[in-house]
Amino acid sequence: MDFKKKILCIGAGYVGGPTMAVIALKCPEYRIEIVDINHEKIKQWNSENLPIYEPGLEEIVKKIRGKNLFFSSDIEKGIKEADIIFVSVNTPTKTFGKGAGMASDLQYWEKTAHQILKHAQSDKIIVEKSTLPVRTAEAMERILKSNSRNIRFEVVSNPEFLAEGTAINDLLEPDRILIGSHPSKEGRAATDQLIDIYIHWVPREKIITTNLWSSELSKLVANAFLAQRISSINSISALCEKTDANITEISYAVGSDSRLGSKFLNSSVGFGGSCFKKDILNLVYIARSYDLREVADYWEMVVTMNEYQQDRFVYKIVKEMFHTVADKKIALFGFAFKANTGDTRESPAIYVAKKLVEEQAIISITDPKALENAKIDLKGLKNISYEIDPCLAAKGADAIAVLTEWDTFKHLDYNKIYRYMKKPAFIFDGRNLLNHKELYDLGFNVYPLGQPDLNHFE
Repeated sequence: MDFKKKILCIGAGYVGGPTMAVIALKCPEYRIEIVDINHEKIKQWNSENLPIYEPGLEEIVKKIRGKNLFFSSDIEKGIKEADIIFVSVNTPTKTFGKGAGMASDLQYWEKTAHQILKHAQSDKIIVEKSTLPVRTAEAMERILKSNSRNIRFEVVSNPEFLAEGTAINDLLEPDRILIGSHPSKEGRAATDQLIDIYIHWVPREKIITTNLWSSELSKLVANAFLAQRISSINSISALCEKTDANITEISYAVGSDSRLGSKFLNSSVGFGGSCFKKDILNLVYIARSYDLREVADYWEMVVTMNEYQQDRFVYKIVKEMFHTVADKKIALFGFAFKANTGDTRESPAIYVAKKLVEEQAIISITDPKALENAKIDLKGLKNISYEIDPCLAAKGADAIAVLTEWDTFKHLDYNKIYRYMKKPAFIFDGRNLLNHKELYDLGFNVYPLGQPDLNHFE
């Protein structure tokens, strides 16, 4: 089949895979190829068991794979043949050198730029899909323009605004598509080619065009604002527990204000995932690099509050279980950083599990999709078991700690679970997910976040 254009995506992860699958679904006249240096990951993309879980993704991939959606490890060939190259490689927080712990580690991104330069044989549009610091495109342009073969590269920014667990819906019905480019003739032409892709299913009024730097910075700022709301409501949950106010009622009242809205106002044990912490710390680092200390300190407090909430949750478990969890079994219900994903990056459950092990607790973990990642995250730690069945995870346990808002946890037979557990039986609901009054009536001692405790002690 002759295709109108050939699109390459370098990086087959949580962004590249779903994004390209939806583009391929909506643009059958384009040939879409996803490449990655991880041969095992590509093998999984070509199998019946995809390397990531996202509702709706498997159905789309199996429908179009081999038609206009392809997965390969041949990066060199992909670069040579592509008209448009999306760069969606990992940009984790640096763990070494200047900016360690805050700045983005751009080594994989830079290696990709050099790969493109080395193997390209014709003009290309390069699309930044990874989350990158503002003005990163400038560095990529310098690398790509160093060629002596008269090949033209036009770099544009097209950040993703996906939430894991709803990524396919976010792609099919996006709030907006953001495209940033230079205000040159070539930049506008590159923007038009991206618009031609998205216009297949996205209304034109939802496609926003900006300059290159505004697009890059918008991604960091959007994630920082979302994380800020979570840390803000979590800070109030601590105050609620001291004053007998109810965080759920406060969230509803505040979220009813049309100026604020209700999203991201649910108190929890803390935010996780690959973006929020990384992007906020990146923003902090950028602000400090421009000597904007007050700006940096302001945003750093969002991360500090998140860490405080996790500490507070662990302390509450230890305190309410008579100031010791040594040799006590605690079942962790959920390990993914949020429901409907197997991703555990920066999950609060990692911190909670490690701290409880330090307190010599015996840990049993259950999660519908994240057990294999949990085993990797907690490798080397003792007294940890993994159970796909929540009832088995809770058997003989002293306490349950709810750490992920999986809907399935709402509908378990807690009467049966209560009978299986040691007494007194505790539930620490780190997501305010369960019906606390019903659990209390069954005999549980229930400890929500930002709400009055329900316990049977005098």
